[in-house]
Amino acid sequence: MIRLPKDKNARVAAFAAIGAVAMVGAAYASVPLYNLFCQVTGYGGTTTVAMGEAGAILDREITVQFDANTNRDLPWDFEPLQRSMTVRVGESALAYYRATNTSDRPVTGVATYNVAPFKAASYFSKLECFCFTEQTLQPGESIDMPVLFFVDPLIDEERRMDDVTTMTLSYTFFETEGDATSSSDAAP
Repeated sequence: MIRLPKDKNARVAAFAAIGAVAMVGAAYASVPLYNLFCQVTGYGGTTTVAMGEAGAILDREITVQFDANTNRDLPWDFEPLQRSMTVRVGESALAYYRATNTSDRPVTGVATYNVAPFKAASYFSKLECFCFTEQTLQPGESIDMPVLFFVDPLIDEERRMDDVTTMTLSYTFFETEGDATSSSDAAP
């Protein structure tokens, strides 16, 4: 049990210190908890990681646009190799992004991702993705990285999704403190 000082000013200082420690702890816990929440609900454009093929392929088509960004501190060029593709709902599709390390040192990066419109993000399912692992590129090295995905046929059962004809898959790469000796051809 914590014993608080009898002096009024010392008690206020003790409460302030306890509050500060609690706020710092909440700040550290909030990011992993928010990420977990987004992955479970699709909130904020977070996609679903699929365990297998969709099963049914529908006649409905959706155009998927591809976007690529890098954090300003990451010395990479990063771009989609196709700007868009039209896929049938439930059909697996393969897209590629290219990253090039423009620095004179090995650099490890990791990609975050989202899908717009946010309301449709939970229906965008990835089977394989370079974003699941860190990527290390040697100086001047380029790599083509795949993402295998489908749009879940359940989207067709939601009337509020009837207006969704285009989805945008967007990635942003950030530099990590990863091991510079790890392979750049990690499993997608």
